[in-house]
This record gives sequence, structure tokens and C-alpha cells, in this order.
Amino acid sequence: MSIILKRRQFVRSALAALPAVALPFGKLFAAADAATFDDVEAVTGSGKQIILKGADVKDFSTRLRGPLLLRSSAGYDTMRRAWNGAFDRHPALIVRCSGAADVMEAVKFAAANQLLLSVRGGGHSLSGQSVCENGLMIDLADMNSARVDPGKRIATIEGGALLGALDREALAHGLATTAGTVSHTGVGGLTLGGGFGRLCRRFGLSCDNVRSIDVVTPDGKFVTASEQQNKDLFWGLRGGGGNFGVATSFDFQLHPVDPIMLGGDLTYSFADAPAVLKFYIEFAAQAPDELNLDSSLIRLPNDMRVLSINVCYSGDIATGEKAIAPLRQIRKPINDTVAPQPYVKLQSAGDVQAAPGQKYYIKGGFVQNVSEIVDVMMATVTDANLPTVQGVNLVHLGGAVARVKPAATAFAERAADLSVLIVAAWNDPALSEAASHWARGTWKNIEPLTRGFYVNLSNEDDGRLRQGYGVNYERMVALKTKVDPNNLFRLNANVAPKAHQA
Repeated sequence: MSIILKRRQFVRSALAALPAVALPFGKLFAAADAATFDDVEAVTGSGKQIILKGADVKDFSTRLRGPLLLRSSAGYDTMRRAWNGAFDRHPALIVRCSGAADVMEAVKFAAANQLLLSVRGGGHSLSGQSVCENGLMIDLADMNSARVDPGKRIATIEGGALLGALDREALAHGLATTAGTVSHTGVGGLTLGGGFGRLCRRFGLSCDNVRSIDVVTPDGKFVTASEQQNKDLFWGLRGGGGNFGVATSFDFQLHPVDPIMLGGDLTYSFADAPAVLKFYIEFAAQAPDELNLDSSLIRLPNDMRVLSINVCYSGDIATGEKAIAPLRQIRKPINDTVAPQPYVKLQSAGDVQAAPGQKYYIKGGFVQNVSEIVDVMMATVTDANLPTVQGVNLVHLGGAVARVKPAATAFAERAADLSVLIVAAWNDPALSEAASHWARGTWKNIEPLTRGFYVNLSNEDDGRLRQGYGVNYERMVALKTKVDPNNLFRLNANVAPKAHQA
């Protein structure tokens, strides 16, 4: 008998002599099978209180690869918290999706039980609607991969990924696309609402750079929308917000850029702010596409008031220095940090100011009356007196954004050179009522100078939907009626289907 055969027989004999041992894996699986789920109190989309049977919830959990969190689950309290700390909501169920299959199951379960449904991508939901009260929340945070094909100049980004991941993966190949101004913003929400950013005047909005979107529709089906398939849905997803389903992945067109760009802040005294702002408005309208200039007239909690212009020039640095020279000449900045620096550093410069958990009230529209906006901004910040951050910002548009026809995507407002938004940010809950009151009162003074609204800056139910979508509104209603007739996806800047319109 060979030595190998003898050894095999010895091992078999030894194993046979061992006492029977229950493997830990068996215990785990047996425990999982035996686990019971209590009935779950929840609400429907119409607000009706219902009870989900524990057996049905258990069956739902077995169809998921990612965890299902209930109110009693470990980690629930952390996962339910919204980026905007002004909102404190408690979903009945949270599905931490591991992939598109989990999203499909979650949507089907929500539809079958008519549950109130919310979707959280990266989490920057100003309105807090990414977290629902007593409904089902789909959380895409674990679906966060970012992959770049440098040859095709395409980035494939999952629905829960943050802008920082897109920027870093693309810039490793000397590529970029429009991706907001704060690196911990979610790619999905930004893009579905349109997508401003430091590069939008050169390359268009984020939604203008999407080549295809994988989406789970209200019937739980997985489809791809692009110019080649599901074209009408593709149109609506680019600017229509979360009205049509859950976007699980995006393909973005990338563009060659230098990873080092000219950028930073020019900060002016409050006394110089009127002259600088009036010059800025005229100057920004004539700026080259490579130059992005966002301004903030702000009062800080220490009662200091300043004007800051955030600069990003994405072309040749020497040319950029010449382009911004007039801004240094109109009045001398009290602080000047504009210099060549990595684009990823520019993109993360506002991360701390936009920290998660802080309370925010932000509302905006597109400026249509530039002749009066400076006086209203100055009066607003002069009168601000709360121990919070209070301000009025102007976002630079135009350029490539304006060269897309209004009807080409659901995002219709293409003509404006500037968007205006009012900002209140605070931490102390005792200030919530006063800060919100200030913001609402300020917006009443600014709103007459604006038209439309930006989906991603909608901070509450907004009655300006028809105006905001302009020439695209009726098409939006028709698409919503076709894709989501029961308005399952309603926690957004909601375009109601015909059957749900008042």
C-alpha cells in the first residue's frame, strides 16, 4: 500500500473517531431560520396607519442581501439620521441595499403594501425627504463604487457614491465632469435634480453629462435609460429629481482637465460689497466658460459680515490669472486665497461648512431681476442678527448650461446667468424657530426677483412646480402618469400623476 493511501486512511479514521460537533455556521443559520419578527407599525403613502405582519417582514428580509433595519435594530438610530439636522424622522423599515436586486425587492414590497417610500443616495436632502416618517427608506450608501474607463472617458458610478469618489477616480486619469461643490454630496441626487458645479459653465450640468442611467421603476423592474433605450424616461431623469424611480448606477461622460486649477476665495469687506457685487454680476455674465464665480454675502455668528467670491478657472492658469484680475482691481480683497491648487482640494473646501447633522434652511430660484438683487441682498444681511450663519449666495450659471435647449432634458431653466439662494445654518435646537422664520421672511423679499426653482434646493413642499419646469411641465405630468400612476415616489419635488392632482 502506498504511503499516500495509508495517510488518507489514517485521516479518515481520525475524523470518524471525533465526537460530533455542531458547527457555528449551522447554529447561525438555524437561529436565523427560527427568528421571529414582531408586527411593524407603518404608514401608507396617503398617510393611513397600517400594520405589517411580522411573518411578511421576515419573508421580505430573507429576499435581501443587505440588512433590513427595524426600530429595534442595532445601528438603526445612526442610519435614520438625515444630513439636514433640522429633520428628525423615524422610518418603520430601512433597507441597506447591497445591489440593484435589493432595490427591486424593496420597491416591490413598498408598492405591494402601499407604503410611504423614501430614497437616500448620498444623503444631501435639504428637504429631509430622503428619510421618511414611519414608511420604508431605501438607503443606497453601501452601493458606492466608482469605476473609470479612461479609454472611453466614461465613469460608472453607483447610486450611493459621493462626489469625492467620482472626482478622485476621474482625476487619476486627468479627467473630470461637473460634480457639485461639496465632496460629500451624493452623485445620484445631484444629477437627477440637474447638477450645478464648478465645471458646469464649461461642460454643462451633471445631468447633461450622463450617458445612461440604470433605474428601478415603480413596478420593481430594472431598466436602463439612455438615448438608445427608454428615451422618454431618460429625458425625465435628467432634471426630474426622484419622481420616476431609484437610480442605481450612472454612466458619465468625462473630459480632459488639468488636475491643478486656479481657485480659492476673494473676500471683501462688507463696506465694499455693494460695488463688488454690482461689478460681479456684469462681469460674470461675460466670463469665459472656464471661469466659475460663486458669491456669498454672509453674516457669521460673531456678527462679522463679508462678501466672498469663490473662484475656479479650469483652463490655462496664466490665462486664468488675467481673467480674474478685474476682481482684484475693483476693490482690494481683505483676504485672497486664489492660487493654483488641486481640483480635489477646491471640491472639498466647503465640506466642513456643509457638515452633516447641522441644521439648514436653504431656498433658491433663478435671478430674473439683476438690477434690484444687490440692494435686497445688502438689506437682508445688514438686518440679520441671529447667532447663526445667515447669508445670500449667487451661483454662477450660463456658458455650456445655456447652450442646451430647455426641452432637451427635464431641467428647463437654461437662460439664467445666476441662481440665488438664501442660507441659514445653526446647531442649537433653540434657534430653529427663529432661523426658519428669518429664512422664510427673507425669501419673501427675494422671490419676486426670481423665476422657477432648482429641484435640489427645494426645502419644503413647493407650489412653484409648474413655473419651475416651465415648458416641460405637461410632459413631466404625462411621464409621471405613465411610469408612476400611483405616485409611489412622492417624497421629492413631486410632480403628481394626473389621478393625484387636485
